[in-house]
Amino acid sequence: MKSLLRYMKGYGKQCVLGPLFKLLEASFELMIPLVVAAIVDTGIARGDTGYIIKMCLIMVLLGVVGLVSAITAQYFAAKAAVGFAARLRYAVMEHILGLDYTAIDRLGSSTMITRMTVDINQVQNGVNLTLRLLLRSPFVVFGAMIMAFTIDAKAALTFVALIPVLCLVVFGIMLITMPLYRKVQSRLDGVTSATRQNLAGVRVLRAFCKEEEEVADFEEKTDALKRWQVIAGRISGLMNPLTFVIVNLAIIVLMHTGAMKVQGGVLTQGLVIALYNYMSQILVELVKMANLIISMTKAAACASRVANLLEEKPSIHPGKEANTLRGEVSFENVSMAYAGAAAESLEGISFAAKPGQTVGIIGGTGSGKSTLVNLIPRFYDATSGAVRIDGVDVKEYDMQALREQIAIVPQKAVLFQGSIRDNLRWGKADATDQELWQALELAQAKDVVLSKEGGLDEPVLQGGSNFSGGQRQRLTIARALVSKSPILILDDSASALDYATDAKLRMAIRSMENPPTTFIVSQRAASVRYADMILVLEDGELVGKGTHDELLEKCDVYQEIYYSQFPKEVEGDEK
Repeated sequence: MKSLLRYMKGYGKQCVLGPLFKLLEASFELMIPLVVAAIVDTGIARGDTGYIIKMCLIMVLLGVVGLVSAITAQYFAAKAAVGFAARLRYAVMEHILGLDYTAIDRLGSSTMITRMTVDINQVQNGVNLTLRLLLRSPFVVFGAMIMAFTIDAKAALTFVALIPVLCLVVFGIMLITMPLYRKVQSRLDGVTSATRQNLAGVRVLRAFCKEEEEVADFEEKTDALKRWQVIAGRISGLMNPLTFVIVNLAIIVLMHTGAMKVQGGVLTQGLVIALYNYMSQILVELVKMANLIISMTKAAACASRVANLLEEKPSIHPGKEANTLRGEVSFENVSMAYAGAAAESLEGISFAAKPGQTVGIIGGTGSGKSTLVNLIPRFYDATSGAVRIDGVDVKEYDMQALREQIAIVPQKAVLFQGSIRDNLRWGKADATDQELWQALELAQAKDVVLSKEGGLDEPVLQGGSNFSGGQRQRLTIARALVSKSPILILDDSASALDYATDAKLRMAIRSMENPPTTFIVSQRAASVRYADMILVLEDGELVGKGTHDELLEKCDVYQEIYYSQFPKEVEGDEK
């Protein structure tokens, strides 16, 4: 929690004024029993209606001033808590976006979502309650006890005996429930993960008729969450009955002692009522304090989880600024293993691509094609060997500067909510409409936009759900081409395109005025057939390198892939 306090900077005034106004409210609240005592002992005892009205007006005034103080305290506390949470949420989001793929893979999306939402909301609630109640409740408890001593020291001994017993019950229950609430929070992570997975893969679940199995698995996770919540809730539920029993027993003792003193003329009836009111205030405030500490415990646990996320350091470290790149890419005996993996995903990869060349990468599923191209923009770093761009190891480049000069179209075509123009300008923020249309034409997506009523201003729903798979792929390719980067990576990004459109796309890229060094990852032999160099991967090893004709002659793996798609009896040239 301490590491997060820097995000409270600038809210010092609110952190001081909030508790101060709350103490002011508590001071007025402690005066109410004395006003009530005066009404009983003076107004009612003498039948003085004017005095009763006067004291009632004073009591109303105290209530109004207390209400204003409470509202003011709430305003300052809420402003500090909400501002703190907003800064923290921004910092967490910024930090997550700066993490490398290795850290993101290790943490998991569901964990990061929980930290960003549930955990930060809990921390915000904890800060709010702390500013309002952390000083107020002890102030009222000890203030009520002191006021009781001013009324009658002997009767106040009941308060002295009561407060330790109540504290023992309240804090004992709190200490038992604290670890239980931590377990509840960890079970909530599991439910969030299952929810996200089911919602993201709902179409796959329905296609394979797995709804019942996933529902059963989800019920198991929610039942585990419910069990811990019920256990924690039952123990917490003991607090109110136990404290009320103890306080009521103390009230019985107080009333008996007070009655004896009233009968002996030591105390008045109004003062006994005041003692009773102070006893009730102590009960209410101790229960509030217990709930506050439970909330603070939850907030501290959540703050610790958020702090752990912020302490997560990327394994990839930034280097120097990258000047305008020419696009020469070379791999020198590169190997790469994912964190926690038993074996390497790539082993001993070496090749060199000249500026403007097209490099095709082909291989079976899991052969390491995507892993290879992910090393170029430093989504991952090689575990051994060197990946060089323009003769410089990519580890020496600043990541952001490097990635600004590498256009990437990932396997999954992702569009963001907004308009087509907004999405395309991710490639170049200040791109003109002419540049956008040029990129759309190269990506064979011009007809997609022209068919939409809004053109470039056509709305894009979340995830691009109002476009087909092929349309999304062409738009994401256009988004990459807008940047006119010296290096272009197409990671199986034409899988939803027909062969004719795929061929037109590749021809359009090759015919650009200054064609980029293009890496085409595909399982289609037709997509890489006319590449200047084709890399054939199998189980993370480079088993073939050369042109289509060279590989067809001497690479068994490439022959197997090619002839599985173009049987010899119908073999023909692709136009």
